[in-house]
Amino acid sequence: MKTRAPQVVLVRHGETEWSRSSQHTGRTDLPLLQEGRVMGEKLHVPLRAWSFAAVWSSPLKRALETCVLAGYGDVVQKRDDLMEFDYGDYEGRTGADIRTTRPDWTLWADGVPNGETLEQVSARADRIIADARALQDDVLLFSHGHMLRIIAARWLGLPPDGGRLFHLGTASISVLGSEAGGRQPVLESWNDTTHLKE
Repeated sequence: MKTRAPQVVLVRHGETEWSRSSQHTGRTDLPLLQEGRVMGEKLHVPLRAWSFAAVWSSPLKRALETCVLAGYGDVVQKRDDLMEFDYGDYEGRTGADIRTTRPDWTLWADGVPNGETLEQVSARADRIIADARALQDDVLLFSHGHMLRIIAARWLGLPPDGGRLFHLGTASISVLGSEAGGRQPVLESWNDTTHLKE
């Protein structure tokens, strides 16, 4: 019998060419690198610590392939709300490159031209959170760096730009939970990559 509150487990996809080079990868549908596929396989063992009522993934290749390699291809549901931030004109560019013409630019404060607003991405995060909470059981999410950071911020009741406070590596595992009889959302663990070192 489960004595703890339900948890939402967040998994960022494995490494791609652009995640390695720090290029903003929104809707460009890149596959995993071979190293990224190995990362996906290494998720299988640590994720067995849970019995998930639902497994949801972004439909983009890098997230879905990570999900399949981790062993959840037979139960996954694709959710468009888990797609990465649409970076608009900044797709494929690094932060350093953008700051050559906009020296103080940050995604969190300044957004992107011709892409999604932070508020639009936050609305998607809020829908995912509401659906996960409604299940009242453990849920596994495969998604992307900025999206998962915004989900964490919103879970904790922070504004979406609170995601700037959370660094998130590829193929990491993070856990959202609650205390005080489910009334207080908490961060159980964040950016765990110990499984990648084995």
